[in-house]
Amino acid sequence: MLKVGFIGLGNVGGKLAGSLLRNGVDLTVRDLDADVAQPFLDGGAKWADSPREMAQNVDVVITCLPSPAASAAVMEAEDGILAGLAPGKIWAEMSTTDKDEVLRLGEKVRATGAEPVDCPVSGGCHRAATGNIAIFAGCERATFESMLPLLTTMGRRILHTGELGSASVLKVVTNYLATANLLSLCEALVTSKVAGMDLNTTYEAIRISSGNSFVHETESQVILNGSRDISFTMDLVCKDIGLFNDVAKRGGLELELAPVMERIFQQGQERYGSRELSPNIIKRLEEKAQVEILAPGFPPEMVDDEPEEAGYEVQVKGR
Repeated sequence: MLKVGFIGLGNVGGKLAGSLLRNGVDLTVRDLDADVAQPFLDGGAKWADSPREMAQNVDVVITCLPSPAASAAVMEAEDGILAGLAPGKIWAEMSTTDKDEVLRLGEKVRATGAEPVDCPVSGGCHRAATGNIAIFAGCERATFESMLPLLTTMGRRILHTGELGSASVLKVVTNYLATANLLSLCEALVTSKVAGMDLNTTYEAIRISSGNSFVHETESQVILNGSRDISFTMDLVCKDIGLFNDVAKRGGLELELAPVMERIFQQGQERYGSRELSPNIIKRLEEKAQVEILAPGFPPEMVDDEPEEAGYEVQVKGR
């Protein structure tokens, strides 16, 4: 069995690491906040005193961190991951990050004889917690085959996207689309309210129509039930839109909608704080219209229409 190290036990990383531990993986963990690691240690995981120590003692080191700068610091510090890598090991970047940064660090990983893979996840924290999330993987085919048992422990839909960096591009594309959907849903819900529509009925009308989406069935729910909690914050939205804009700029493309979306969330951060939950971007419209978007009696749990049966789906680029 592969020995796995996991650095970054935040909203997503903690749930992914939890899936590994729950399924009997030999796990070593590390986080800047040692307190968040305690439940993993209580469950049988080991602790690494440094990223270097972790890399020396495991076969696969996974990073799931909030920014490209955080990943670079963990990788390149004197006692960082690169200092502990060796031939036969794998570095797996599960953060939402920049393609060029993945390629830059990937070259340094290869110089140690190890192999890099970028394998971000998509589908939300609630799916990460149940091992029902989608995972993109950009890497050499042999690396993908080595990683597949771990990826299928953490996720249900696994897509080999091609070479290193390809998964990071597709991750920011999908996050961008989710954000665009959230903003359009905020406008749709507030418009329905000022038009006198019942919001329970509005939700169901969207759900059974051509306007339906994954974002509607998750984020509209937490808006209408009042929790507004998807474990994702406005600063992370701005980071992701910025990464998407960077991809477009490198391709010589000047976008039209993305800058507007970024400006809306920058205003949201200014009003409500950078760590405000992202669905609360609807507050801008609620305040303007002087309405509250809540649906009395709305179900408090998020709907997940994914089937409950065990198993996973693997798609390999080129097949």
